[in-house]
Amino acid sequence: MHYGPPSVVFLVLLSPLALRAQDHPQAEPPVSAAANDSDDSGWVRSWMRVVDQARASQPHFVAPIVTTHVMLVQQFRYDMSWQQDPRGDTMTSNYGSSRGLEIIPSSRLELGIFPPGYIVHQTNVADGFNDLSYQVKFRAFSAPEGKGDYFVGFFLGGTVPTGSVPNGLGHAILSPTFAVSKGLGQWDIQSTIGATLSTGGTSVVGRAILFNTAVDYRIKGKIWPMLEQNSTFWVDGPLIGNKQVFLTPGLVLGSFPLLERLRVGVGVGVQIAVSSFHQYNHRWIFSIRLPF
Repeated sequence: MHYGPPSVVFLVLLSPLALRAQDHPQAEPPVSAAANDSDDSGWVRSWMRVVDQARASQPHFVAPIVTTHVMLVQQFRYDMSWQQDPRGDTMTSNYGSSRGLEIIPSSRLELGIFPPGYIVHQTNVADGFNDLSYQVKFRAFSAPEGKGDYFVGFFLGGTVPTGSVPNGLGHAILSPTFAVSKGLGQWDIQSTIGATLSTGGTSVVGRAILFNTAVDYRIKGKIWPMLEQNSTFWVDGPLIGNKQVFLTPGLVLGSFPLLERLRVGVGVGVQIAVSSFHQYNHRWIFSIRLPF
């Protein structure tokens, strides 16, 4: 749920003061003592040193298409999606898709704020914005490539009911998540298990367990073919006992340098239903990422 203009704001704010990134798609160069002394006058440079330290303490896997990125990330991300109903008769578009601004305020934390996306229907359902989302990531344990190549973290996300039903849920949602990842040479695996817990209206909204795993392969650090499985198991509400499972083949390119620290990457994927019950099918996703 996000929009292009914030990326321009951050480009203007950060580019005059930022340091140049290395050739690695997300790795940052070590910060020397001399650099520390010269950077103390600027809060932006101090903040960027914290970001560099966080990135240097974890692997450098690319963000999957659907699965939450199992890493601390600093970027602006904008996704768009188009999905069919279960019978394939109508299409629903989502411009924003629960993505937005993610920043690293400390070496163990990431904060994300995701503006409401705009939902467009091909039926007589009214178009409109859905709910505001947020997420906090905590890095518990991690090691970069060559020193273990893994990440373990705990995330807490949620939504605020800013949108009108049916585009919004009408109730706040909390989403605790446990996340792990492991690199195996050019391969890496990222996996999350969590829940969606409504704070009210459970009989309408329901509660569910979410399990996602993404496997990707790194080609020259710039080309990332991947395959994800995305599963939902309802444990309460009107869909109790149902489950839906998708396989999501995808491809991410980048990131590539744009200006100083600012980089760009793009991704595309499609969620294909492989369970008999599913709320939608053939959901195409296009993703733009602007790490800085």
